[in-house]
Amino acid sequence: MAYTTGVIFFALALLISVSLHEFGHLLTAKAFKIKATRYFVGFGPTIWSFQKGETEYGLKGIPLGGFVKIVGMTPEDEEEEALSESDKKRVFWRKPLWQRTIVLAAGSITHFILAFVILWTIVSFIGTPNPAAAQSYQESQDTATVGVSECLYPADADADYECTADDDSNPAYEAGMRDGDRIVSVGGESVGDWDGLLTAVTALEPEEPVDVVVERDGADVDLTVTPYTAKVEYADGKTEEVAKLGVTPYEDPDIPETVTSGPIQGIGDTATYTGDMFKNTFIALGQLPSKIPDLWNAIFGGERGDDTPVSVVGASRIGGELAERGLWVNFFMLLVVLNYFIGVFNLLPLLPLDGGHIAIAWFEKVRSWFAAKRGKPDPGRVDYYKLMPLTYVVLVVLGGFMLLTITADIVNPIRIFQ
Repeated sequence: MAYTTGVIFFALALLISVSLHEFGHLLTAKAFKIKATRYFVGFGPTIWSFQKGETEYGLKGIPLGGFVKIVGMTPEDEEEEALSESDKKRVFWRKPLWQRTIVLAAGSITHFILAFVILWTIVSFIGTPNPAAAQSYQESQDTATVGVSECLYPADADADYECTADDDSNPAYEAGMRDGDRIVSVGGESVGDWDGLLTAVTALEPEEPVDVVVERDGADVDLTVTPYTAKVEYADGKTEEVAKLGVTPYEDPDIPETVTSGPIQGIGDTATYTGDMFKNTFIALGQLPSKIPDLWNAIFGGERGDDTPVSVVGASRIGGELAERGLWVNFFMLLVVLNYFIGVFNLLPLLPLDGGHIAIAWFEKVRSWFAAKRGKPDPGRVDYYKLMPLTYVVLVVLGGFMLLTITADIVNPIRIFQ
């Protein structure tokens, strides 16, 4: 039930995000007295609507986005509409370039504002991962410093789990190993880091006692540990019984896992996080073409990489998994990342994206400026009809990519919890 609720909630959050994107276009258009006749959430048949002023607002039957009808986006659009003389002055393409740029960019800016507010709330009041805790955890791996619980935790145990009489005892704890011990050797094999420890333990026989040397308070301590038998399931479905000691990388209890910044410092910290997310977004956009073969292979039985793109379907499924486990910070962080990504993607200079319209508007301005400098007549507006073939190519590519990701998310979804 929690999973289904999370999926629905995440999909609804994305729908609201896209609806606000379109509302950003509408709000700025009205601010500049540009005529806007319709604003709808969804597509397809109209379920409900009302008229306020010159604009019809409503809800349609297919909740996969939304749209706003701004009159005269191009000269060609104006020719197709019967407008009064007063309305002809209010069409989009006749407005100053700076106003058109703001209206076109308003959708992406809305995504950025929404993501920033959510992220600021998390950073300021809820908490984000503590870099000091991450560094301490990494140092534990680099030195094979271990954490040892009194029992073997169940697979679904959370961070606050306490041992009960029903839990199996931990052989490492029973042998005398304690939190903060650094494992020096296992069965006579020297251990330098976590990878070395895994290699040494993997070679052991389950249920066979083994000599383990740990460093504690600057002195070596000799212990005898009896590894327990653990069943490991691999991605291909095969299982194997292996030996395990019952240790994990040490986490310093004095270092909190999360930190909050407060509302004032949170603004700067959120800006820093935002800069990192923008950087990662551009990296991800550059890598998109190289991920297409991975998506194709995943559809036909190949392993689905965690770094492959996801559709609304895949993102909602991940959101459901996070909600199911009560990981609401991660849930909203995923929403933040998607809003930044959608905002940046929408500004790419490709038709029919908003960035494509912005690029054409500025191209017209620059072309007119060069013509005036050379004493040539103004070449006027770009003929959008001539750009239709290129627009169709972009639509086919984007549509094919969307279909590919949706299919992969249905037949071979990314699962963050196995």
